Amino acid sequence: MTLKIISAEDVLFEGEVASVTLPGAKGSFTVLANHASLISTLVPGTINYRAGGEDLSLNVGGGLVDVDNNVVSVCIY
Repeated sequence: MTLKIISAEDVLFEGEVASVTLPGAKGSFTVLANHASLISTLVPGTINYRAGGEDLSLNVGGGLVDVDNNVVSVCIY
């Protein structure tokens, strides 16, 4: 699946990932390939994702996520 992490200033990451864990407003949740479509707000925390066999993370102050058709689009502040 494709993960896109963007801020108002820049595209921070765009690429294929095996999984992504996000700090949702109702608790942390993980998105895998073929996940159901959803939209959620994000709270301050860490986005963890696995890309190219490597575990990566990014601290965020909050944001929004849209999951649809194996594309996870994250807009952070």
